[in-house]
Amino acid sequence: MQMAISSVSRSGDRTGILPPTNIIFGRSAAMQTVRLKIEKVAASGVPILIQGDSGTGKGLLAAFIHHRSTADAPFVKVNCAAIPAALLESELFGYEKGAFTGAHASKPGRVELAHGGTLFLDGIDEIDMSLQAKLLQLLQDGQFSRIGGQEDRRVEVRVICATNRRLEQEIAQGRFRQDLFYRINVVSVQLPTLRARAEDIPELVTHFLQQHRSRHNIQTKPLSPAAMHLLEKHPWPGNIRELENLIERYVILGSEDAISSELLTWEQAYAAPEVPVDGQIHLKKVTRQAVHDLERKIILSVLEANRWNRKRTATALKISYRALLYKIRRAGLPAKRGVNHTAS
Repeated sequence: MQMAISSVSRSGDRTGILPPTNIIFGRSAAMQTVRLKIEKVAASGVPILIQGDSGTGKGLLAAFIHHRSTADAPFVKVNCAAIPAALLESELFGYEKGAFTGAHASKPGRVELAHGGTLFLDGIDEIDMSLQAKLLQLLQDGQFSRIGGQEDRRVEVRVICATNRRLEQEIAQGRFRQDLFYRINVVSVQLPTLRARAEDIPELVTHFLQQHRSRHNIQTKPLSPAAMHLLEKHPWPGNIRELENLIERYVILGSEDAISSELLTWEQAYAAPEVPVDGQIHLKKVTRQAVHDLERKIILSVLEANRWNRKRTATALKISYRALLYKIRRAGLPAKRGVNHTAS
């Protein structure tokens, strides 16, 4: 969900505006369970681990928790997947002048910028093992050192982490420290997929319509009951982010046909193929084609939900980056956003 807090953090990143609480949590039983847990722990200051598929609103929930605890303090978000591993340590912990080539002056890291507030580590599973050890020290005693620094520094910061992977599996495969997992997992929150909370879709649609009408200064009609029915049946591999993108497209284009045809195509992909009159069907061939078509639609939806960031898409789909590039080429999808990708 592309909605966060209404201030600019000390890192200089604008994080947007928090929507109403009823929009964040909806009315579904799954989200009401999440809400009850958050209301109990938000003000405690303990580390929280938010887990859920890509596009389920992990960043939004982190911002909500921050506002319920230390709203006037900085909220500093670090997108660990978007920062190259070689640069992530300096981004997090800063560096001293002369620490490496190009370090012409000392620079504080995101940890220092979050002092007194919240440090949100999105994609915690992307941090390599050596940096995990330094993060563990921060969580244990609030101390860290800048790159090239000779002394430890101390901060008071609440750490919220998010991931769309199962960290237990990452631990088993030797990619994540078990002791760090226990530190960040004092309280665990599992966000449901959008298809698991379909009763929340009408309110989300109304909210996104209002938001994008205002943003684009365009007046559009509410969606028809038929279109809303299609939305409620859609599997939403890109979750709330995919829904918002679809509604924004409707507002801009001004026609339900633009989204209904896409949703109907999805629905047809799940339908069984027609059997010839003589009852003969090449099962392997038909099944292979159906899987190919469905895979193409899923990849396209998740690409759009992640704004064509292929690395994040690969992570969301739980496949390697190289495998994603191969599948994009095989499906005949464009290499980047903005190229015609009409279904073949």
